Amino acid sequence: MFMKQYFIAVSIVFLFSACQNKRDNAVLDTAGVFKYAALKDSDFSAVFKGAETDLFKLKNRNGLEMEVTNYGARVISLYVPDEKGHFADIVLGHDNIQEYLERPNTFFGAPAGRYANRIAGAKFVLDSITYDLEANNGTNSIHGGSDGFHNVIWEVEEVSDQKILFSYISKDGEGGFPGTLSVRMSYALTDDNEFEIQYEAETDQSTIVNLTHHSYFNLKGAGNGDVTDHVLSVNADYYTPVDSLLIPTGEVSAVKGTPLDFTVPYQIGQRVDSDHGQLKLAQGYDHNWVLNKKENKQDLSLAAEVWVPQGRKMSVYTTKPGIQIYTGNFLSNLKGKSDQIYTKRGGICLETQHFPNSPNQPNFPSARLNPGEKYWHKTIYRFSISSL
Repeated sequence: MFMKQYFIAVSIVFLFSACQNKRDNAVLDTAGVFKYAALKDSDFSAVFKGAETDLFKLKNRNGLEMEVTNYGARVISLYVPDEKGHFADIVLGHDNIQEYLERPNTFFGAPAGRYANRIAGAKFVLDSITYDLEANNGTNSIHGGSDGFHNVIWEVEEVSDQKILFSYISKDGEGGFPGTLSVRMSYALTDDNEFEIQYEAETDQSTIVNLTHHSYFNLKGAGNGDVTDHVLSVNADYYTPVDSLLIPTGEVSAVKGTPLDFTVPYQIGQRVDSDHGQLKLAQGYDHNWVLNKKENKQDLSLAAEVWVPQGRKMSVYTTKPGIQIYTGNFLSNLKGKSDQIYTKRGGICLETQHFPNSPNQPNFPSARLNPGEKYWHKTIYRFSISSL
């Protein structure tokens, strides 16, 4: 198991680097001036569960900028250019820490874990032992419970102009999950205009692990209407149907002939309100697609693409077998950054992950992690301009 080692010299370097990348303490870095983000350190300074919250900033050499807090390792802002070179913040969120603390379960910009998505009945069996979890989604568990990875303080191990490395130790029994889980997660803005996330985890006891990222994206700019005009393509011939509680039934069904077929691109609004039973259950899209993977299923491959016609485009790549796509069906006039109002379907989540409820569905890919093994997962959100 990896454990963080503290050395005085390294700590000094990390502290210096962290100070350089805070919004209030730095105007310049090696990539140039921070132009777009306007958040202040003071608005993200608080004490939560005995630990201090803070704000950090990344930028690539092409001008993409991102602001991140160690509270829930959340992405607060992400500035990306459009076809005219105009930058806009494309992720939903809040502009001060208090609003995040008051509304943690929007999951804006956060990692979800230990187990992303839903677990039926808030329990699972591992090696003949039943583990009871918090039922925070009706009778089910979702995203690791109310004190999941979105609602803890992550340790910042390293920060540079383009990358931040977080770590978190989830103790045995936290959220009801077995084993002490040591997690490292990095966010990077590459010079290929990619937001790259890498996850690693190790355990001292057999457990289940499923990590993902939960930003709500609006490629027109956060707060600028809904995403029904976004065009979506998903590299999946199958999906996992859900029941009335949005728990997968265990079936794996073909998308062909259904409004869940995005093997050919469709505008989201064309079919999101159709009378198809699955969409009526979820009040839109909130489903897991089974990705078309190559022979080596751990390879990084295209999962989905979403774009605004003749505007910003985001391509999603992952090593995981599934992607949950959620069209913000339950957003309801929520106040966001700069007093923007996030309406229903004001953002789209593209969450690369294991299938929901996998621990209770033996025919789904296993989310089990044993001592001596390493969980590893990479997801890339690549930004470009759509020619369509």
